[in-house]
Amino acid sequence: MRPRPPLKGRGIISGTGLIITCLAATAVALLYPLWSYAHRPDPASADVLSAQTVMTPYGPLSARDRDFVAKVRLAGLWELPAGEQAERKGTTAAVRAAGQRLVNGLTSLDTHVRTVATQLGVPLANQPDQQQKQWLDALDSAQGQDFDRQFAGTLRLAYGRVFPLAAQIRAGTQNSLVRGLADDAGATLLDHIKALEATGYIDFATLSRELTASASPVPSPPAVAPSAAVPVTPSANEPSSLPSATTSPAPRPSSS
Repeated sequence: MRPRPPLKGRGIISGTGLIITCLAATAVALLYPLWSYAHRPDPASADVLSAQTVMTPYGPLSARDRDFVAKVRLAGLWELPAGEQAERKGTTAAVRAAGQRLVNGLTSLDTHVRTVATQLGVPLANQPDQQQKQWLDALDSAQGQDFDRQFAGTLRLAYGRVFPLAAQIRAGTQNSLVRGLADDAGATLLDHIKALEATGYIDFATLSRELTASASPVPSPPAVAPSAAVPVTPSANEPSSLPSATTSPAPRPSSS
């Protein structure tokens, strides 16, 4: 019986199969990280998915949303009195007009933010924090053109800090009430920025440097106990009623 000749073709096929298998394994190893990354949650939406997000009738309310609502209220607690000072102490018509724009806009925005906070159960501060009190004290001590410069410069820097925040919240929030508040805040801030720039006291080179610095004139809201939150939701019989706040904007005397 003759011996069979070696099957050279089988060896070639086996070798080719091994090469194909190795190439396929390499491709899987290279593609898996890309597939895995594509299915990871977006870091920007991590807050929405976190345990700190709560469901409301108006959509998910994230920790970032709540922080924004609190910051809008806190900012108004010192910016509105600053506007009132400008109305009284401004040495030019443009400074006084800017003060009036701030008072009018912030009074309306404060009404809005307190209503939103009531509906969402977000605790709000009722007085400026220590840093804000220092800014108000500095404005209170300043006189003449020194006051004009400090008023315009300090407020313009503050608005430069918070304006991008309103845009970020507007772009990313899933809560309809917070979205509406961000719309209102953004429009109010832009109007006030223009009014402050119209005073002629803004040094844009200095402003640019200060906006890139780490110090910010928009502090984080202090911790507020739930018992200090803006209280009950307005009743059906009084849809326009507002929650009380110990430092609510005082009524302005009539100019007539």
